[in-house]
Amino acid sequence: MMTTKKFEIGDKVSVLDDAIDGVVIAVKNNEITIETTDKFVMTYFVNELIKINNTNDLKSIIGSKTLNYKTIDVLPPKKQNAPAFKSDKTERGIPEFDLHIEKLVKNYKGLSNFDILSIQTDTAKRHIEFAIKNRIPKIVFIHGVGEGVLKAELDFMLKRYDTISFQDANYQKYGLGATEVYFKQNVK
Repeated sequence: MMTTKKFEIGDKVSVLDDAIDGVVIAVKNNEITIETTDKFVMTYFVNELIKINNTNDLKSIIGSKTLNYKTIDVLPPKKQNAPAFKSDKTERGIPEFDLHIEKLVKNYKGLSNFDILSIQTDTAKRHIEFAIKNRIPKIVFIHGVGEGVLKAELDFMLKRYDTISFQDANYQKYGLGATEVYFKQNVK
C-alpha cells in the first residue's frame, strides 16, 4: 500500500539510505532538490526521501512493520555411553572435539561472526569442564587455521585455568589447526 509521495518547497526531509537531512528547495517531476543542513544542494528521486516534519508519519511507518526474530538450532551434545574417540597407534583414547561451526549447528547461514564464535567457545568450555570433572588427562580441540580468531579465544580461555597446560597438537596429524590440552591431576 504505497502512496505517491508529495513534496513541497520548504518540507523537511531525510535521505533514506544516508545520514543526510535537508529542506526541499525545488521539485521537478520525480526529482527533488534539497539544501542539506551543511548547506550543500543535492538532488534525489522521490523514493529516496522521507518527510520528517511530522513524526507521526514516521511512527506509523515504523509501527506498521512487524519484526522477525530468527531462531538458532543448536545441536544438543550427543549422548553416548562412552565417548567415541578417534585413535591412532601412538595416541589411544584421546578425545578430539571439532569446533568447526558446521559440526556444531544444523544451520549456521544466518549467524553473525559473534554468534558463531560464542557457540564455538561455549562448546569448548563445556568440554573442558567435562574433562576436569571426569579426570580426563588430555583432549584435542580441532579449530582449523582460518584467521586465528577461534585459536586466540581458546588460548585466552585456557590461560584462565590454573590446572591446564596446552600446546599446538601433533603437526603431522592435524597441521596447524588443533590445540592439545593437558589437565594436571591432583593426586590426594
